[in-house]
Amino acid sequence: MSKRIHMYTLEDVASHSNASSCWISRAGKVYDVSGFLNDHPGGDDLILNHAGKDVGDAMRNEDEHMHSESAYEMLEEYLIGRIGAEESIVREDWEATDDFHPDDTDSARDYEKNQFLDLRKPLFMQMWNANFSKSYYLQQVHQPRHLPEPARLFGPDILEMATRTVWYVVPIFWAPIAIYLFLRSVFQFTGPLPGFFSNPTLPLSQLSRVPTDSFVKTGLCFLAGNIIWTMLEYGMHRFLFHIDDYLPDKPAFLTLHFLMHGIHHYLPMDRLRLVMPPTLFTALQFPFTQLAYVIFPVSVSNGIISGAFTFYVLYDCMHYALHHTRLPQYMKDMKKYHLAHHYKNFELGFGVTSKIWDVVFNTVLKV
Repeated sequence: MSKRIHMYTLEDVASHSNASSCWISRAGKVYDVSGFLNDHPGGDDLILNHAGKDVGDAMRNEDEHMHSESAYEMLEEYLIGRIGAEESIVREDWEATDDFHPDDTDSARDYEKNQFLDLRKPLFMQMWNANFSKSYYLQQVHQPRHLPEPARLFGPDILEMATRTVWYVVPIFWAPIAIYLFLRSVFQFTGPLPGFFSNPTLPLSQLSRVPTDSFVKTGLCFLAGNIIWTMLEYGMHRFLFHIDDYLPDKPAFLTLHFLMHGIHHYLPMDRLRLVMPPTLFTALQFPFTQLAYVIFPVSVSNGIISGAFTFYVLYDCMHYALHHTRLPQYMKDMKKYHLAHHYKNFELGFGVTSKIWDVVFNTVLKV
């Protein structure tokens, strides 16, 4: 991987257009000629006039200056990479149909054409040893590929298993936790309970004696948790998972972006990576739940968290369904809306279960 030539976009080249950092391109190759400016026989102005641009026509222009074969050979000494191919799967005129089912990607041809990621090999180390710029990464990762079987992320089986999650693991793992927290909140509104770590069991035999107002209070907290989840769903999708503009142009950060959300845009129909592995959601929820316990009384916090976790379960199950299942009308509409986020414009349409916060923050995607 480290010996492969570096991949750039035209935007990368255009961003290096001054004397301190002067890049040019020719015949799909990228050159950093900053160190050659003072040595150019025709003066540095001739090069700076084309800084950040393609110089193929200029170098053949007899009126400006015809270049000899030795000039082209000298240019190769400043080669730093090449312009990557530009896919066009995502486009503004894309329309989702009820029976949408994309064709499988030819992995060998895709790699030969784009020199991005080889879908026949584990993806993690390819990302870690990335030879492409952030601009090229973002261009490619938002052009969906499709495979008949899930792509491999890691080489070792034990690591690979932790990245693959069937959809029903989410309700099996998190629904009991949400129910437990709801009941714990009900009992805590009724009277004191032992701390979780001293005695996590609940006095379920006394549940029939719990007053109605305890259920009402927990129910209101549960509803608040539902609303808070929809805000977190939108906010994390837009400002964390799509933090593209602020992403440092370093392989480690590109890899982290890829693991969190990039792989989902790259392989949007991978059925084993449409819901979060319990380990990932455990890490993501921790700071938010701890904040709830700091801000609110523990009875209120447990009620809110149970509501948020319940909507998280609904969110992940719905997300899976939007990619793979025949649905009732509302969910059909949301499926078209979410798939348009993948295949039409990934900078809009961040809501998955609802468009409400897209409406509020003016990020609605017209489908």
